Amino acid sequence: MTDEMIMEAVKNGDLQQASLLFERYHKRIFNFLARMTMDRTVAEDLTQNVFVRMIKYRNSYREGARFQSWIYQVARNIFSDHYQDVKNQRRGFIDVEKIEGIMADSDDTQMMDEREELLHKSLARLDPEQRELLVLTRFQHMKYEEVATIMDTTVANIKVKVHRAIGKLREFYFEMEKI
Repeated sequence: MTDEMIMEAVKNGDLQQASLLFERYHKRIFNFLARMTMDRTVAEDLTQNVFVRMIKYRNSYREGARFQSWIYQVARNIFSDHYQDVKNQRRGFIDVEKIEGIMADSDDTQMMDEREELLHKSLARLDPEQRELLVLTRFQHMKYEEVATIMDTTVANIKVKVHRAIGKLREFYFEMEKI
């Protein structure tokens, strides 16, 4: 069964089918949120919230829509809510010294090498929108068309923003490499 067929069943009241979607997507959603929040514990909580919200708002899923785009939009909304809640407390501060253990994928048991660590520290310095674009396109391997759908904009706009984000990431990376 496709993700869309399963979600239609969930929408129609077969909530047991939601566990299949959880199994298929929880690692990807967790990795997306871990990279966005730079905190594994928060990402775990937010991932659970995504699937709770998936069930709660299952009637907002449109028949024929791609499930992956819809669930990532839910994840973006959860992250946005979280970001707004902590914005005043943390004022956008991310402790880049604590990122080393945070950024590894849930399956990853090896330590990141020095270059990967530098890359992730550079990624943490980007503004949230640029970081989100790079996480979706480079780490989640989503196509520009799908990212444009999720962000409700054009593919051309996404391409320009990704290009700028990569330039900024490169700038931060080489700046930190000199240190």
